[in-house]
Amino acid sequence: MTLEDRIEKALAEVRPFLESDGGGIELVKIEVPRVFVRLLGACHGCNVNQTTLKLGVENSVRSHAPEIEEVVALDHA
Repeated sequence: MTLEDRIEKALAEVRPFLESDGGGIELVKIEVPRVFVRLLGACHGCNVNQTTLKLGVENSVRSHAPEIEEVVALDHA
């Protein structure tokens, strides 16, 4: 399984939690040791999005791809 596949699998695990609050997440790019994502919908601009990102998304990504040290949320383009 490629690194991208493993990261997508990790994001798929947290996506239902984000969707339940009207949000979402998409993978933008991978630059080891970082992964760049975009928070969508209600998650974009949410006051708790940084907490959600660090606790939920980063932990899930690290469990599937230990070589990733940080998940960075990008603003809408």
